[in-house]
Amino acid sequence: MILPVDEDEARRGRRRYTLTDTELGHAWGTCTEAEGLFGRAGREAYELFGWVPEVPEGPEARGWIGREVWFVPEDGALDAWLLEDAESLGPRPGTDGLVLTGLDDHLPPPEDHHGTVLLHDGRRRLGSCRGFTRALPPGRLDPPIVLRGLAPGEELRQALEAATRPVLDLGEAVLHVRDDRGEPFAELPLWVTVSDRRPSALGANLIDLELEGKLSDPVPEAARPLWEQWLTGVPRTSSAWAGLDTRQRWAWLDHVLRRPRPYKGVDRPSGHAYELDGRHVTDVPGLYLALGEAVNGPGCYLGADLHALADCLGGGFGYSGPATLLWRNSAVAREHLSHALAPDGRPYDLFAGVLDVLAERRMRVTLA
Repeated sequence: MILPVDEDEARRGRRRYTLTDTELGHAWGTCTEAEGLFGRAGREAYELFGWVPEVPEGPEARGWIGREVWFVPEDGALDAWLLEDAESLGPRPGTDGLVLTGLDDHLPPPEDHHGTVLLHDGRRRLGSCRGFTRALPPGRLDPPIVLRGLAPGEELRQALEAATRPVLDLGEAVLHVRDDRGEPFAELPLWVTVSDRRPSALGANLIDLELEGKLSDPVPEAARPLWEQWLTGVPRTSSAWAGLDTRQRWAWLDHVLRRPRPYKGVDRPSGHAYELDGRHVTDVPGLYLALGEAVNGPGCYLGADLHALADCLGGGFGYSGPATLLWRNSAVAREHLSHALAPDGRPYDLFAGVLDVLAERRMRVTLA
């Protein structure tokens, strides 16, 4: 059976992407397809000397290590500092060193350190090294952003006609993305430098616009399958993320944090009774995804750490206290989240910390 296509729905599909000038607010154009949105933000690389792993499946193997890897110098010469989305490139050939890459939270990044450094991922100690140095990250050439089938706005037409150079700088803009239901999906800031434009095969009077610059914050590759799922519309059932691994759960949580939230600033009356399905709370992103869904429904946000959770429960994110929460299968979270590590390596109980925040915000919790 072929379902009829609503005209408005078809029009929304053709105009999934809208490129909008940040300063003046006009639309440079709208299109149905965009390439080059997925990539990797600027990463740093570090070589760890004398690496001694502490866990059998530790980062001596290649691949993703964790969302947060903390470096804790034993001599206290540097405060604990963070390498986000850390990946191991494996041992340096012919040495006892290990090479890690990730997003560095230092400005500027630390160049080196001589002395024992302990590494942990917020849950367990990964190992130690006798020092590190910053290395050149592996080279990577990201493809350009291409907006295919773009219907240019009048301002873009005029700018292209008046251009005297091959490269046209249009300044700061936001690429607004809508899902298949026409609802706001994402807002991606970027600097618009047009390096090429050509007639599009997608229709008359349409162009393919190639942009030289990159997004201010590229969408991580790990989020690509999630985008494909979410672009059909916000999930209608809870725990749609349950089958994902921890890295993909973080990508899901990042998306619910950044996507436009129609409920933001609107709080339901106090006295509400909430229920949390705790069967899948086996890691940190699962914890905050389940809390967001318990209060605001599938695909919604309520913090990504204890401080953000407290802020969201303070108002503007759907919740007003006092209220009650029935936390079903709470033993799963207690088992997986009671033994956590603070940035400096000290142990603490994340599960208890969450209960404390909920209590402070007048959420009476019943553990089941």
